[in-house]
Amino acid sequence: MSMFDKFISLARKFEELESRMASGTLTSKEMTAISKERATLEPIVEGYHHLKKIEEEIANAKEMLGDSDPDVVTLAKQELPQLEIVLEEAKQSLILMSLPKDPNDSKDVILEIRAGTGGEEAALFAADLLRMYTRFVERQGWRMEMMSSSTTGEGFREVITLIRGHAVYSRLKFESGVHRVQRVPATESQGRVHTSACTVAILPEADDIDIVINPADLEISACRSSGSGGQHVNTTDSAVRIVHKPSGIAVECQEERSQHKNKDKAMKVLKTRLFEAAQKKQDDEISADRKSQVGSGDRSERIRTYNFPQGRLTDHRINLTLYKLPDVMEGDLQEVLDALGTHHQTELLKNTGHA
Repeated sequence: MSMFDKFISLARKFEELESRMASGTLTSKEMTAISKERATLEPIVEGYHHLKKIEEEIANAKEMLGDSDPDVVTLAKQELPQLEIVLEEAKQSLILMSLPKDPNDSKDVILEIRAGTGGEEAALFAADLLRMYTRFVERQGWRMEMMSSSTTGEGFREVITLIRGHAVYSRLKFESGVHRVQRVPATESQGRVHTSACTVAILPEADDIDIVINPADLEISACRSSGSGGQHVNTTDSAVRIVHKPSGIAVECQEERSQHKNKDKAMKVLKTRLFEAAQKKQDDEISADRKSQVGSGDRSERIRTYNFPQGRLTDHRINLTLYKLPDVMEGDLQEVLDALGTHHQTELLKNTGHA
């Protein structure tokens, strides 16, 4: 089956789904599933119908070339080159829409930021990265919820948040990796530039259907909160620590005053980390077929440098350099995320033989 034979098949499938939805015989569960499938197909089918319309216009213009009226022939000669360009654009758009989709693209994410090399300066940079992503989330109209944090001075040793919104993972998934900062720390008396680093992880939030945990595999303990938090700190055992014994993964949450709420948040983070571990195992098994991503996404891989003296951001995976670091740190990530997405699509096109 050729690429465009597949679009004919998808158009027929779309019509079948619409017919079933209009039948009035579906259960609520069936309607939800079919509506979701229809929504996925709709932009592709619309793109296909748009392409067919352009092809008809080109066929009509070619017929006009044989017209006895010289004005009609002139008009056709003017229209044809423009229509050919529009047709090619429509084909490329349709191909992009039909590329394999990451099943996690529509999911919310757990964002984890950890201070790496650089001591207190790395912790301060972790706080700066949190602010950057918080500002970006606000620009997108998404929501961010603090899940867990460990502070040191004015920075963070570790901070974990949940980001909810439309297709969050598809937009942020290439942010995982080592983020390096070059700047003069506030404590540096001689004005020397220091290099520090933080690791960022973007994890698709695990659904209940993704991960099933045996309660017997969990070791759950309550403890007193530490760090900032007002009068309730160290007075109630509200913090919760969960250890998943088979994997050794440990999660702690103390952001809420309620032990129950902290347990819920800790379980959410635990499920997401277990989901990531399961995916990584699967990805490793098929890694040869799956290297179309921007880099490996490995958190040990240095992906970006933030050079404050030069006001420069450099993404090393795609050789992108932007001299707008102050804007970026205020959440203006649009340009770099667009570039990463475009590069990813280009690699997918190469791998599918369409580039």
